[in-house]
Amino acid sequence: MTDVEIKDPENTLLLETTQGAVVIELKPDLAPNHVARIKELAREGAYDGVVFHRVIDGFMAQTGDVQFGKKGGPKFDERMAGRGASDKPDLKAEFNDAHHGRGACSMARAQSPDSANSQFFIVFDEAGFLDRQYTVWGQVIDGMDHVDRLKRGEPVSDPDSIVSMKVAADS
Repeated sequence: MTDVEIKDPENTLLLETTQGAVVIELKPDLAPNHVARIKELAREGAYDGVVFHRVIDGFMAQTGDVQFGKKGGPKFDERMAGRGASDKPDLKAEFNDAHHGRGACSMARAQSPDSANSQFFIVFDEAGFLDRQYTVWGQVIDGMDHVDRLKRGEPVSDPDSIVSMKVAADS
């Protein structure tokens, strides 16, 4: 899948998208509960088939709506993608000092700081205005060129999706 050296397979995600492979290094030291949730959902296959429903040029690509955004899922609705979550409880914020720079992976949430659940985004460019307001839980270490190729839109017409998302230790 990739030539990048994986230092900690238990804390590395292998994300196959319709645009290509992406490797994400997880940061359990910064956001242990968010990392645990991402790994739990990945191991359940919850993210497989989920669309990138909101992709804003120069800002970020958002995905992770396992309720309405999963192609082939029982409640899939491209128009509703971005409004759903998993059946697990929302997470308490774990704001940290990690910077929302290129490749940062952070949890999406509603207005309440403690409303993150399954949705997340990958930052394209500088987004420091999000620092300490959203929980950074990972960093893309390979494949950002594939993230750059995701179809844009709010919502995205015929969106790209996650083909599979796995914890490297399980591969």
